[in-house]
Amino acid sequence: MITTQPPHRTRVAVALVLLALFAASPAVVGAQTDPGGAREAREHYEIAAGPLAPALRALASRAGILLTYSSEQTTGKTTPGLSGDFSDREALNALLVGTGLYAEWLENGGYVLRDNADSVTRTLAPVAVTANQLGQITEGTDSYTTGAMATATRLVLTPRETPQSFSVVTRQEMNDFNLTNIDEVMAHTPGVNIVTYDSERTEYYARGFAIQNFQYDGIPMTRNSAYSAGNTLSDMAIYDRVEVLKGATGLLTGSGDPGATLNLIRKKPTYDFQGHLTGGAGSWDNYRGELDVSGPLNDSGSVRGRAVAAYQDRHSHLDRYQRQTSVFYGIVEIDLFPDTLLTLGADYQDNEPEGSTWGGIPIYDTQGHFNDRSRSFNNGADWSHWDQYTRTVFATLEHYFENNWVTKLQLNHQINGYDAALGAAASGNPDPADGSGVGLWLGQYVGKTRSNAADLYASGPFDLFGRRHELVVGGSVSKRIWTNKGYGAPAGYTGSVPDYYEWRGDIPEPDWELNGKDREVIEENGVYATARFSLRDDLTLITGGRLANYQSEDVEESDVPVPYLGLVYDLNHQVAVYGSYTGIFKPQSERDESGTTLDPVEGINYEAGVKVGLFDDRLNASAAYFRLEQDNYAEATGGLTPGGDTAYRALDGVETKGYELELSGRLTDRWELHAGYTHKVARLDGEKVDTLAPENQFTLFTTYDLSGRLAGLTLGGGARWLDKTWGDVTYPPSGTTRHTVDDYWVVDAMARYRFNDRLSATLNVNNLLDEEYYTIFSWYSTYTWGEPRSVNLSATWRF
Repeated sequence: MITTQPPHRTRVAVALVLLALFAASPAVVGAQTDPGGAREAREHYEIAAGPLAPALRALASRAGILLTYSSEQTTGKTTPGLSGDFSDREALNALLVGTGLYAEWLENGGYVLRDNADSVTRTLAPVAVTANQLGQITEGTDSYTTGAMATATRLVLTPRETPQSFSVVTRQEMNDFNLTNIDEVMAHTPGVNIVTYDSERTEYYARGFAIQNFQYDGIPMTRNSAYSAGNTLSDMAIYDRVEVLKGATGLLTGSGDPGATLNLIRKKPTYDFQGHLTGGAGSWDNYRGELDVSGPLNDSGSVRGRAVAAYQDRHSHLDRYQRQTSVFYGIVEIDLFPDTLLTLGADYQDNEPEGSTWGGIPIYDTQGHFNDRSRSFNNGADWSHWDQYTRTVFATLEHYFENNWVTKLQLNHQINGYDAALGAAASGNPDPADGSGVGLWLGQYVGKTRSNAADLYASGPFDLFGRRHELVVGGSVSKRIWTNKGYGAPAGYTGSVPDYYEWRGDIPEPDWELNGKDREVIEENGVYATARFSLRDDLTLITGGRLANYQSEDVEESDVPVPYLGLVYDLNHQVAVYGSYTGIFKPQSERDESGTTLDPVEGINYEAGVKVGLFDDRLNASAAYFRLEQDNYAEATGGLTPGGDTAYRALDGVETKGYELELSGRLTDRWELHAGYTHKVARLDGEKVDTLAPENQFTLFTTYDLSGRLAGLTLGGGARWLDKTWGDVTYPPSGTTRHTVDDYWVVDAMARYRFNDRLSATLNVNNLLDEEYYTIFSWYSTYTWGEPRSVNLSATWRF
């Protein structure tokens, strides 16, 4: 398929493939045999003699390390226990006395158990042992990849073992490129593009579909993009990593987007005292401070806590616009027993903007010319604001059994709210002669969504036909209640836009009058099961499904089957090929011109590909081909519903297909890279649909730690390229026309200097070449400029 691309796209794809091959060359990274990277800090351990598996879990939890082994390695084995102060390696060696096993340190910072004959049981690939069953913590690994994740199936699997595409933006990548909010993280994620509605709302697209499914530590929360309430303004101070699972995810989420699901994994407490204080300043009076403190709360370390606070006062390239963001986060882990962990936590975020825009800039004037406004143009009134806030409390309880089974209960309560009083010069098209023809959008909206969710599952190994397999069985329930009050300007309000070209936002705020109230209740529940069968030493089958129930005022669906099937074949210890099949089920709130709610989106997601894990999985590469088939796909008609909202029609037989290439991790001990290339096309009866998302896009971000006389200096940079996009928009001379946005590149750069083990300073330059680019939102027939070049300097002191 690469050869069918225009020449410059072909070069991009080929370059990425060559880079993967170059990374695989033995000349790039020599044998990594030096065990000196193992952590030598000493901890106090009190682990009783007894079965080996729970003792290893207790040690991994206490030490905060990633330890991998197969269930068969520990079955029937015991340990003499442990008492005293030990390093990681000493503690592992002491626990393993008499077991015939030893611990081998890996370059990714973890350990893997080997037997004394240096052979690993491959009946089932090793499973990752972590304190929270969410996968490997990336903080402290200095890596651009993860060792394990559980977003796809609840099974904790390595990237090579997961039969679905995903991307991970790690804590290290966020630190290197000063990614302080979710928008910036998405700009670094291969295959994801961002469409901007206004200063407070963005929409993410993957494989051509809007991403509305967000997860927080694996608990799903659906976003309402029209009444945005904090999801796309999430501050990254409290998160360890962001996982983006591509394709449908109905197995665990019930109703799921066919494009992707975002899983934001929170930071966890540490067993050693640590922390940092960061302060920074940037272009347009952008100031930020962050404090993060973590460590044991008692002498034994059985109670651990972490607290994070961040504050940002961010002005902007937009005239008269600024936003203050406050973030607080606290979490406590309590070892109730050696095999039982209780986690309690809460997070809080306020976003308080001034001078908010609403909608974008009309694409055309009344003469049909492009309405070329400056990048600093703000269509909002001085008093316009869209405050958003998030309040979350959560708890998890997990227990490990001696037979290597684990049960986990997760509870989550979240409130996402907003208070928006908005006025914007955004209605109509300007007359180039005198600036007339543009009116005001006016409205006040106050509301919130209260979400409650619970998930309970059990996971562990079982024996069948002489082989060891894995099983996950669980169920989840959730309830979301959205309430909203809408206000309008009273009759006789005198605010106006006499000359659009002289607009400065200096109009009086109306005395708002209540127009109406909204209330929506959505309940979802379901049961799910996933089994990972070891068919042969080199072949695993992952199969399962969910019975989903969904109920709202307009839609009720019961016992909807959402199947999942995946097959992974290991060509060798580093390369695996896979195929997967996933059902698509997503109720939708869009209505047609008669006001009738469209039926749920239903369909099938197919995917096949190859995954490569190199250098002890420090470098992960993947190539995937995907195809989605959908019915009841919502497409805007250009008309309105009886309530005045955008009307849609349901399309059957929409087919989307494409391919993805991705490379992430460590090329050498000093060189980190995250790169990807995506191609997709969506068609109905041969005609392309969903053209606001680019058909082709490329991202590459990399850093290199210098040595010798320049030791302590890290240099890095990156670029993202997005292909042209287009959509049908309002065109005053003739009604509508197709507007095309040219492809564009955005280049970033960074440099960090570590003065010593505690103090470092980082310089980040975004949009280094000051590229002028914009995105369109065809429903409003508006466009929004991308941010010009900006500079940020920050310093970090580590405790």
